[in-house]
Amino acid sequence: MIERAEVLEDFTPYLINRIIARYNKGVESALKAAGVSVAQMRALAVLAEAEPCTINELSVLTVIKQSTLSRTLDNMEQAGLIRREARDSDNRYRRISLTPAGYEAYKTAWPAMLAMQDTMLNALDPTERVTLNKLLVRVFYDIRHHEF
Repeated sequence: MIERAEVLEDFTPYLINRIIARYNKGVESALKAAGVSVAQMRALAVLAEAEPCTINELSVLTVIKQSTLSRTLDNMEQAGLIRREARDSDNRYRRISLTPAGYEAYKTAWPAMLAMQDTMLNALDPTERVTLNKLLVRVFYDIRHHEF
């Protein structure tokens, strides 16, 4: 068993997946206190930085399957966090943006995301954190399938 674990620790996608799973689990309870789920927080964060978006764009940027995201957005719309508006009078395309309540929910919940990031990166000094992020950005831009 130990030998297998060592092999997996040399497999970067495995490590990234395990780290993100632990991050999401850790931040889940803090976000619950703020009244949002991890999926909702992803949408809030993206929309706070890149609104308005179509559901296709938001699905890519939040890394949430479109069917799952659609249900998440339904709940967010019912809660008054987002609004969907037809683009250029074409009901097939809807632009999604934050409401003032959605932006407030984002501002309330974002500190929990930052605190969990600090916990996750606790073993790294500030220079190593910057280096890690730069390396991840390079990998990200090399393997992405979309322009955003």
